[in-house]
Amino acid sequence: RARERRARFVGKNGACNVAHKNIREQGRFLQDVFTTLVDLKWPHTLLIFTMSFLCSWLLFGMVWWLIAFAHGDLDHSTRLQRSPGEGAAGAPDSFVPCVTSIHSFTSAFLFSIEVQVTIGFGGRMVTEECPAAILVLIVQNIVGLVINAIMLGCIFMKTSQAHRRAETLIFSKHAVIALREGKLCFMLRVGDLRKSMIISATIRMQVVKKTASLEGEVVPLNQIDIQMENPVGGNSIFLVSPLIIYHVIDKNSPLYDISPLNLHHHEDLEIIVILEGVVETTGITTQARTSYLADEILWGQRFVPIVAEEDGRYSVDYSKFGNTVKVPTPSCTARQLEEDKSIM
Repeated sequence: RARERRARFVGKNGACNVAHKNIREQGRFLQDVFTTLVDLKWPHTLLIFTMSFLCSWLLFGMVWWLIAFAHGDLDHSTRLQRSPGEGAAGAPDSFVPCVTSIHSFTSAFLFSIEVQVTIGFGGRMVTEECPAAILVLIVQNIVGLVINAIMLGCIFMKTSQAHRRAETLIFSKHAVIALREGKLCFMLRVGDLRKSMIISATIRMQVVKKTASLEGEVVPLNQIDIQMENPVGGNSIFLVSPLIIYHVIDKNSPLYDISPLNLHHHEDLEIIVILEGVVETTGITTQARTSYLADEILWGQRFVPIVAEEDGRYSVDYSKFGNTVKVPTPSCTARQLEEDKSIM
């Protein structure tokens, strides 16, 4: 009976299929609050955004109410409301409050909002009577600026995260193995849907599989780098149009002993491709990832051309991006192909 399909280490969309459990040092996340806020989901971020402002308004609203209560502003305001226009004893007309027009906690809360968001309706203001009130005014303004900087910076980073740009970097759904320059090669196609370029783009590839050492140590996810080739040479690519990236299957390749007959018996085989570069418009480094399991590798096929010259410029037909055609390819391993050539 066929074995169950191996769980992916990296999904086709680039998401890593890894769950972190039993993390005992949760306090480490609070040491980098900004990154933690950026990593949160949007509903949690918006909730924290709202609560941070609301709590600060309530806190300073309470402080303003306490200042008015300690100075007697609330009693004076109550007496004036009961006997308007009268200069009764104990409430002289020359009385100067810390903050004008503070009658209750509600008015103190409204004044707190006016101070922090720099909205002045003209009904309430701080006087020279209380140095403590001036100090609280300064502190609340600084706190408000800090909250604005953190939360607006967090929202900006969430809307301009690098993985958003990676959504328009695409990989072919399948990889292929065919002859190129007389050697078996593992090939895939990569492209960029945007006109703005990825600067200093590099691409690398890894094979992830379960291995065991001579001492019996089992490594469930052993990552092995394999050499990539591309039309430009080296790992750097000029991704103006879709490119076919290939890996020559030689004696140093993990695919050296794989043939079309036993390819689909390697359920533990996963090839990860990582494209990384700097976004031209924002200067942010972005990374796009994908992976290929054994049943997503087509033996004896090649990608069809999709770039053509039309009216003095080059045109790319993305409808054929993942299309392949069958080509004559030996049904043997790269090792056997090399041995046959050496005999001949």
